[in-house]
Amino acid sequence: MIDLNKTTFAFDGLTGDAAKHLAHLISFDTVSCKSNRALIDYMAAFFGDLGGRITILPDKTGTKANLIAAFGPEDKAGIVWSGHTDVVPADEPEWESAPFVAEIKGDKLFGRGSCDMKGFAACVMAVAPQLAQAVLARPIYLCFSYDEEVGCLGAPAIAKYLGQLPMPPELAIIGEPSMMKLITGQKGKIAMRAHVTGMAGHSSFAPEHVNAIEFASKVVERISERGRLYEKEGPFDQDFTVPHATMLVTMMQGGVATNVTPDNCTLTFELRSISGMDPERDMEGLLDGITREIVPPMQEKIPGTGIRFEKIFSYPAMGDARGTQGFQRYGDLLPAWGGKVSYGSEGGVFEQIGGIPAVIVGPGSIDQAHKPNEFVEIGQLATCVQFLSDLISFTSSDQV
Repeated sequence: MIDLNKTTFAFDGLTGDAAKHLAHLISFDTVSCKSNRALIDYMAAFFGDLGGRITILPDKTGTKANLIAAFGPEDKAGIVWSGHTDVVPADEPEWESAPFVAEIKGDKLFGRGSCDMKGFAACVMAVAPQLAQAVLARPIYLCFSYDEEVGCLGAPAIAKYLGQLPMPPELAIIGEPSMMKLITGQKGKIAMRAHVTGMAGHSSFAPEHVNAIEFASKVVERISERGRLYEKEGPFDQDFTVPHATMLVTMMQGGVATNVTPDNCTLTFELRSISGMDPERDMEGLLDGITREIVPPMQEKIPGTGIRFEKIFSYPAMGDARGTQGFQRYGDLLPAWGGKVSYGSEGGVFEQIGGIPAVIVGPGSIDQAHKPNEFVEIGQLATCVQFLSDLISFTSSDQV
């Protein structure tokens, strides 16, 4: 572990504190396939020592957990600062430094999770002493989840917990990397896998078999047709770079040899939805059509063949919070608008499960996420800690 007290940086104040905290957080290897408990327990102790009301929400195995640290009164609607603790793997050979050892080069801090998204957590920790000393008129909930990178698995428990409070929060700020710009929408996603089962045999007798790849290609065409329909008919939201839902096949695998009719084929596909849609109904309609029209000819020829669908994961779209009371309360403190994004976050989970409107504001660029030599600019940390500090000051004032 890194000794924060012995670590020195070339900058002072809250920015230096954020960099030190970030260096420590990076040293926890919290790739999604591993436990995050050591990190959660460390952060819980840190916020608890400052007087935060600590709630830990473990998963069924106990090896992973969410953390909620609450400051301020409990009888008012407050605000959430939220981030995830897991990171993607760092196995790429292109890394120029140890991915779980923070390194500063010039104005950038390198390490896995520096951008996505331990940088935000570090900024929260840097301003936490100010938060602890403030006399808050409304509560601030610091929330840190597990397994966002593999389908937002931890956040639903946080959203449910907060939504059931006597006075639920009225706004959530998700600290995903946005270059500290205000993001007011995010697409949802349903990731699916189709298992196509045919019957194999020597390819010279192909008419006697059920070719799994042939029928999988029919499924691909149905998925592509639905994608083209979204592109043509919408619904549309011009605030997105791609202003409509998308559906496409992303992976396909099948067959064993050039002279064998394939008896299996697996394909993965996704639907990325915009707020206001009913993506589950759309997906159900697609799968029902495939089952009704593509599967019967397979089974009529050879019983036991067919297509089985499996949901890999899903998370909801995040709607536009700009018309909500919570946004109106804090709107003057929020940064310049940066549009809406197609990548995932936990914002839609807070909105759909907890009834808490959400926006995205966080340090770093999404262009650096999930890549070797991931980094966050020190200037982004500085902007973030100032933003959070201003929120604390405002929440401590009579204006709130």
